[in-house]
Amino acid sequence: MFVHWLDKKLYPEYKGNWDDQLFRESILDNVQPNSHILDVGAGAGIVPQMNFRGHVERVCGIDPDNRVVDNPYLDEGKVSMAEQIPYPVNSFDLVFSDNVLEHLEHPHEVFVEVHRVLKPGGIFLVKTPNKRHYVPLIARLTPLWFHRAFNRMRGREYEDTFPTQYRANSVSDFQDLANASKLELESVRLVEGRPEYLRFSSVTYVLGWWYERLVNRFDALSGFRVLLIGEFRKPVASPVDAA
Repeated sequence: MFVHWLDKKLYPEYKGNWDDQLFRESILDNVQPNSHILDVGAGAGIVPQMNFRGHVERVCGIDPDNRVVDNPYLDEGKVSMAEQIPYPVNSFDLVFSDNVLEHLEHPHEVFVEVHRVLKPGGIFLVKTPNKRHYVPLIARLTPLWFHRAFNRMRGREYEDTFPTQYRANSVSDFQDLANASKLELESVRLVEGRPEYLRFSSVTYVLGWWYERLVNRFDALSGFRVLLIGEFRKPVASPVDAA
């Protein structure tokens, strides 16, 4: 198949779920063997790169999906919305969310809750689509049934595709949410890689490759790359803790 030939020719170093592997490396760089971490939006455990058991002391996860309680990557899974995280203040060294922010109706409430459960100096890591990229732009113009059908062709189960909101999906959104929740925005990484959503034909693949070359070549176009990887930190002297 010509698409597979293009994979080998244009992106020989890329494997499946390359973006999740990139995010995994960011998480591992920020944990220790004694760390307690929380996966916000852990789901059923369908992304093997989000398995950190054996790397840290304790892995917890929350998700509104009942399957989270059987997630094999967690030491403890709880059914919960992210707006009300069922853990005490200062519980975790690191909180992370992988492709979750785009689904949130109330991201400010989630960030406030993450701030609450993080230990002082703790880190919140997020990976989410950049709403200025063509994939989210198209997603906002198409219905949920289309997303589910398209993702099913790409190997994702029907029930693992959820409605999107894109209310926390730009660099400026990150900064606003950090300010409102008393978190510090440490860094934002913008990434464009293999055009995953355009690999269904050779013509669309080549168009995606041209786009990738363009936004990676010119810094002025970096704001149109597909991924946002954000790192937030709870201040050591947090106003909530001092209250």
